[in-house]
Amino acid sequence: MRVLLDAAVPHQLHRFDPGRENFGRHAADAIDAPAELILKTLVVDTGAGLAVCCVPVPNRLSLKKAAAALGVRSVTMAEPAKARRSTGYVPGGISPLGQKTGLPTVIDADVQKQPVVYVSGGRRGLDIALSPLDLARLTSAQFSEISSG
Repeated sequence: MRVLLDAAVPHQLHRFDPGRENFGRHAADAIDAPAELILKTLVVDTGAGLAVCCVPVPNRLSLKKAAAALGVRSVTMAEPAKARRSTGYVPGGISPLGQKTGLPTVIDADVQKQPVVYVSGGRRGLDIALSPLDLARLTSAQFSEISSG
């Protein structure tokens, strides 16, 4: 991804057969990484626009916590077509990096101190390993407790 190269961020690409469902767990198995380090990129609708929430695959996004982190009253999951138009990526392959329209981003605080996390590379079957701090810097994200395990 160009954004990683331009910023000279250390990263590693992992390509694999994406499977047909449960993309995050499939990615964890395919690249032999703990599911807690694989982040799913979820697009939410704040009512005033879209935002991105990155949470570990085994966890569930708390819409209430996400709304608080984004400073809005409530959020809902964005319609897949709306998420695709805004990010330029297909659901199941949405990356927090290199989006068509840069969206406000929140990363679950659980991963902040990990040495590496894995995010979608913009298509199913491609994940990028990088530091969560680099991910936050590149996406102008904040860390916040937005999931429930």
